[in-house]
Amino acid sequence: MNRTKTLVILIAAAFAATPVLADEREHLELLRQTTLNLIDALVESGALPKEKADGLLKAAEKKAAKAVREKTSMEPKPVRVQYVPETVKNEIREQLKQEVLAQAKNERWAEPNAVPEWLDRIKWEGDIRLRYQTESYPQGNTAAKDFDPSLGYGSLTRAADVGATNSFNAYTGNTEDDRSRLRLRARLGMLARVSDSWSAGIRLATGNSTDRVSTNQSLGQNFNKYQLMLDRAYLKYDPADWLSISGGRIPNPWYGMDVVWDEDINFEGLAATLKPIINLDAPFRPFLTVGAFPMRESSPPVANSRWIYGGQMGGHWNLGQSTNFKFGLAYYKFQGLEGHVIPNAEYDSLLNVYTSPDYRRNEYESGLRQKGNTLFATNALTDFSQKTIWGLASKFAPVVLSAGVDIGRFDPVHLVLEGEYAKNIAFDRDEISRRTGHTLSDGKSHAYQVRMTVGMPQLKAVNDWQVYGGYRYVGSDSVVDAFTDSDFGLGGTNLKGYFLGARYGVDRNAFLNIRMLSADTIDTPTLIDSTHKFGVDVIQADVNLRF
Repeated sequence: MNRTKTLVILIAAAFAATPVLADEREHLELLRQTTLNLIDALVESGALPKEKADGLLKAAEKKAAKAVREKTSMEPKPVRVQYVPETVKNEIREQLKQEVLAQAKNERWAEPNAVPEWLDRIKWEGDIRLRYQTESYPQGNTAAKDFDPSLGYGSLTRAADVGATNSFNAYTGNTEDDRSRLRLRARLGMLARVSDSWSAGIRLATGNSTDRVSTNQSLGQNFNKYQLMLDRAYLKYDPADWLSISGGRIPNPWYGMDVVWDEDINFEGLAATLKPIINLDAPFRPFLTVGAFPMRESSPPVANSRWIYGGQMGGHWNLGQSTNFKFGLAYYKFQGLEGHVIPNAEYDSLLNVYTSPDYRRNEYESGLRQKGNTLFATNALTDFSQKTIWGLASKFAPVVLSAGVDIGRFDPVHLVLEGEYAKNIAFDRDEISRRTGHTLSDGKSHAYQVRMTVGMPQLKAVNDWQVYGGYRYVGSDSVVDAFTDSDFGLGGTNLKGYFLGARYGVDRNAFLNIRMLSADTIDTPTLIDSTHKFGVDVIQADVNLRF
């Protein structure tokens, strides 16, 4: 019998054993002795700390003395009550019992190894992944030196960093030499629920400040320590079951695959999701998500601050027989991301310097881009230096349709079919020509991906398994290459190909994953020669632990 039951039985027994006495004074003295014995028993059993018992007795003595003084001052002539009705005694006993039990529950007298109440409102979670990755380049890939735009007309490219050189004029890109490496990802997060409506989340992760879509850390740094970055930090407000608002560095609020947003990306800004509850038993439940996210806040403030605005509507539909369908239709607007030629007035050709402190305001910088988007040189027309300032040729406003169906008729084995299609409705060759001065004859503005998964929806136990595969096609200017998947084709757009994989649970919350991703370019990656191409086969073998 645990301490809580012991406490209740002792209280009940003490009051039940109290007889109805003719002499009220004798009755009160017996009740006092019974209470003292009860407190001593609670202390001996460990249910009530000795310090708390002494505090209760002192408080009771003070209240009793005060009551006597007040009664004496108000009633000059003491009145002796000879009889207290049994119903009144029972009511007093019940009230006292409930007060003691409530205090015991709140202060956890009867819980062994009890922890402070505030710890129950904090949830910890995390994961560690160890990965072995190989990258194999097929014969016929264009050499890294041929990606150098200066070898052509020097003003257009889709892979500016492959043809980049270091301080020794050596090319830093790799398109021909196979590579193998070990990689590590570690994440630790905390979710604190302050109340029924307010909560906060913080997560730390490996990675670096120049890679927004990956938290991987390659091993082989001469045993140097790794960086631990602030991956998430946000507040969340849930005033009702149908409304949720998040602000800060928040998890991805959008439903979908990784055609537009890499699975590791987090957003900075505000997002709100509405889930109207029309009928709790209704098979269809709609949702609406809106968000605004600053990409770059200019200082001093200028008109070309970069923002991402988005909205998505969709719903979850229970089709019966363990079949569920979910879809979302989204629109994303990238404001101020496209490039513009720097005015000649901001460049001093005699000194060979830019006079404007904000002359790189339209740059699509190397720390942001991956590869695949069409880039053009934004340098002033009078700037003939070798330092190219790259900007995005196209504007971006993709419309994205995402959908998935989960067929669980053979539970625990499920069949999941997913698809996503994106179309950049802001891609306009005429507008690109007017703004950049270049005519673009190739390039694609649409992307899609299909995927099929068979197995357990989540891998939580031993022998849980999944097999999956799919096809992916991402046109050069369909989505912003900075935020799309970083593994397929080693990241970016202008890629097509397939992927296959399998997962197997080796223990509780521990599983193995192996997958192959084969990708090739769609259009020329250099925009120098239409025969240039790039391809890579990536194999990843992971050990994943979640806690």
